[in-house]
Amino acid sequence: MSDSSDKNSLVYLLAGFGLGAIVGAAAGVLFAPKPGTDVRHDIAEKAKELKDKTSEWVNEQRTKRQALVAAGVDAAEEVGA
Repeated sequence: MSDSSDKNSLVYLLAGFGLGAIVGAAAGVLFAPKPGTDVRHDIAEKAKELKDKTSEWVNEQRTKRQALVAAGVDAAEEVGA
């Protein structure tokens, strides 16, 4: 397998685990013996937490990508100089 294929497989594996965790958490909240208002409040809180964590992860990945691009530009300038 190529390196790209290995990375794609890892991404799909991690996405599957993440999706499973979300489904499991949702099922746990939905089947908990609580009134509907409490369940809706819990779901809203979990959704907000997930949104915040996702935004944080996206920003981290964006920062890493920008750093890699900057390093690549620096390396290219060094080679070209």
